Amino acid sequence: MTPEEVVKLIEQENIQIIDLKFNDLPGLWQHFSMPVSEVTDIKDIAKSIWSEGAGFDGSSIRGFQKIQESDMILMLDPDTAIIDPIMKHPTISVICDIYDPLTRQPYSRDPRYIAKKAEKYLKTTGIADMSYWGPEAEFFIFDDVRYDQTENSGYYYIDSIEGEWNTGREENPNLGYKPRFKEGYFPAAPHDSLQDLRTEIILEMAKVGIPIEVHHHEVATAGQCEIDMRYDELLTVADRMMWYRYIVKNVCHRNNKVATFMPKPLYGDNGSGMHTHQSLWNGDTNLFFDESGYALTSEMARHYIGGLLKHARALMAICAPTTNSYKRLVPGYEAPVNLVYSARNRSAAVRIPVYTDSPQSKRLEFRSPDNTCNPYLAFSAMLMAGLDGIQNGIDPGKPLDSNTYELSDAEETALKTVPGSLEEALDALEEDHEFLLKGGVFTQDVLDVWIEFKRQQIDEINLRPHPYEFHLYFDM
Repeated sequence: MTPEEVVKLIEQENIQIIDLKFNDLPGLWQHFSMPVSEVTDIKDIAKSIWSEGAGFDGSSIRGFQKIQESDMILMLDPDTAIIDPIMKHPTISVICDIYDPLTRQPYSRDPRYIAKKAEKYLKTTGIADMSYWGPEAEFFIFDDVRYDQTENSGYYYIDSIEGEWNTGREENPNLGYKPRFKEGYFPAAPHDSLQDLRTEIILEMAKVGIPIEVHHHEVATAGQCEIDMRYDELLTVADRMMWYRYIVKNVCHRNNKVATFMPKPLYGDNGSGMHTHQSLWNGDTNLFFDESGYALTSEMARHYIGGLLKHARALMAICAPTTNSYKRLVPGYEAPVNLVYSARNRSAAVRIPVYTDSPQSKRLEFRSPDNTCNPYLAFSAMLMAGLDGIQNGIDPGKPLDSNTYELSDAEETALKTVPGSLEEALDALEEDHEFLLKGGVFTQDVLDVWIEFKRQQIDEINLRPHPYEFHLYFDM
């Protein structure tokens, strides 16, 4: 849309508030709101907010400016204007790009700007016109969550009406039908108590233009869910992922539930990931399809896989960027820890879905990322790794179609895996990041700030006693 079309929509729908949304570096939406009069007076658009932008304090946003250089500008993207389905008062939300007020240039640490540069770089390579992305976002819905950390205490407590640990609880009455551990995949009601809530969520998503393919209960016992959106181009899907998380959290909140995208909130059950489907296209031609290739994939697709696998350990610092991520990435829970590819093996980091032999559907699925990532950064980083694989003809080796849990000790030892901790992932990123700098998509400044910020989180975790340490060591 144009600014004029946004103003027309405001008048037609009697909108009262405009909400400006933007992304901090870790991946959380920030916002502020103003009366619509601030954007509807565009008799002279060159002097309006649409061209001048709206100022904010960048030093108060994670990963942005220092106090002595705090002033930043939000430039409204009118094409993202959507009536917000969550707000009580009629509100239009607009996603913004971040600019430096002195140079009037895009801000290097704006995640959305990085995604735009990644799409532009793809076209300059001549490899493809566009990339398509389809994330499978998993999350938990709980009934109660409490946590605290003080000098003399530290704990968390999670509860869910679906939790198997509640089969004996007095619920006046307890009606049973609680999915057993690791048996939450696809049960019908009444085991799946969240069907109507997920339906409410996807109906709200439809209002903001997110096309949904499927929703269902996931493997874990207590409220684990998955809602899959239809694929689209990189920036579009990253914008939709921000709406997705916003709607999930707020619809749950208004139903007196709480949603979390934390990868591993429950011990001993499956964690939540963000399996990310991706493919490259020229016009209407899917460049990843070849009817004579392995699982119908082209040489280009296999080289793209080679790039993902070669750089996977570094990618994890961006695609699985929390200490909690590595409590999910452990063997035994269908966790995609092995740096191999396969047509069907779900423990492989890269899987090639074989549900259909349609050329339009051929894609690969990178399974190691999770929803604590910033989608603008994660999609861009995966694309850059895949393109590096194509540009350098990186051979991913032979596929691994056998059961990785039945390999011999020697075979298992030979497998390369994702990092075992965020610290290992950050070390890998420091050693292997040149592929991200191509075309100026990522800058050294962004990577340095990202690594510094994440290492601070590791230090904060390491300084605090863990509750289980009392079990292990208190009576020593």
